[in-house]
Amino acid sequence: MQQATHITAVRHGETAWNAESRLQGQLDTDLNERGRWQAQRAGQALADSGITTIYCSDLRRAHDTALAISRAISRHSGMAATDLRLEPGLRERSFGSFQGLTYDEVGTLHPEDAVRWKQRDPHWAPPGGESYTTVYQRVAATLQAIAAQHPGEHIALVSHGGVLDMLYRLATGQALNAPRTWELGNCAINRLLYTPQSLTLVGWADTQHLDAHALDEGSA
Repeated sequence: MQQATHITAVRHGETAWNAESRLQGQLDTDLNERGRWQAQRAGQALADSGITTIYCSDLRRAHDTALAISRAISRHSGMAATDLRLEPGLRERSFGSFQGLTYDEVGTLHPEDAVRWKQRDPHWAPPGGESYTTVYQRVAATLQAIAAQHPGEHIALVSHGGVLDMLYRLATGQALNAPRTWELGNCAINRLLYTPQSLTLVGWADTQHLDAHALDEGSA
C-alpha cells in the first residue's frame, strides 16, 4: 500500500484587493505590507516542518508567499534552496467579467448572476469564468497528480481561497452547494493527509503564527 502524503496547504498573504473585498480571480495582484508580513510568519512557523517540496499557483501573490516559506525552510535546513514548483492547476477560480469588482459592485451590475452565485449553483459560472464544478474537478485532478509523486513525504501547496475551499470539501465530503462554514484566512496553515484511497483533514485554519508576538524571540 502506498504511503500517505502529508500536505500543508497555505492561502497566500493579504493583498490590497483582499482588504477591499474585491474579486481577484486569476488577475495577478501583489501582496500588500500585511501580506508580506503574514508570508514571513508562515515561513517561520513551517521552517522546521520537514517540507521537502512546495507547489504554488503561478499568480504572484501565491508565488511570493511560497518564496517566503521556501527561504525560511532553506535557512533552517542549511540547504541552498527548497524545491519550489509553479503549478497553474493551483490558480484561483476564474471569475471572468466579475474580476476587479467588489462584491457590492457585482450585486449592482450583475443582479441575476449575483443571485445564482449566492445560491451556490454548482454549474453556474460568471460570464467568461469557471463554475464550482469545473474548479472542483481541476483541484481534485491537480491534487492527485501532485500527491502521487510524493508518497511518504511532506509537501506544501500555496494557493488561493477558492482552491482551499475545494480541498476542504474534498476532504470532508461537503457538497459544492453547501454553505461555507469554515475559515479560509490569509496565510492560515491547513493540514491534510492524502492516500490514493482518501483525503483526510488533519487540522484547519491554524493562525497562531499570525499572533503579533507568537514567534518573536523570547516571547512567552
